[in-house]
Amino acid sequence: MKDEVLKVAQRHQVKTYIVSDGGIRPYQDPLIELVIVAQGADAADDWIADEIGAGDIAITSDIPLADRCVKAGALVLKPNGEVLDEKKIGAAVATRNLMTGLREAGKITGGPRSFSKQDRSRFSNALEVAVQRAKVSTKTTSPPPLTGED
Repeated sequence: MKDEVLKVAQRHQVKTYIVSDGGIRPYQDPLIELVIVAQGADAADDWIADEIGAGDIAITSDIPLADRCVKAGALVLKPNGEVLDEKKIGAAVATRNLMTGLREAGKITGGPRSFSKQDRSRFSNALEVAVQRAKVSTKTTSPPPLTGED
C-alpha cells in the first residue's frame, strides 16, 4: 500500500513517516521521512505508538499496534481499507485474540483471504477520506502526518 500512501501524501502535501528496521531506500521527497529503528519484533510499533497522536493516521494490519494508535487518538486504516477507530478497535482486538487462540489450538489452519483489487481501491478511497477529514479537523495549513508501518 506504500505507493497509494505516497500518492495521497504528495497530493495533499502531508508529512509521511515510513517506519522500518531497514532495507528500504530513502525517498527524495522531503515530505517522506524514512525512520529506521533498531532490529526487534516491536521496535517499529513502539516508535509509531510513541510518536502518533490525535489527528494522525496509521496504516497497519497489526491489531495490537492499531489498538495503541487508537488509544493515542489516531485513526487506523488496515490495508484493505477497513477503518479502526475507538468504536471498532475493541471488537478487532477481541476477534484477534479469539483467532489466535483457535490457531494455537489447531482449530484454524488457514490464513486470511487473498488481497484483491477491491481491497486496494477501498484502501485508497478510505485514505483519501481520512486525510481530507483530518485536514478539515485541524483547520490549519499543515495537515497531520500519515504514519505507516512497513
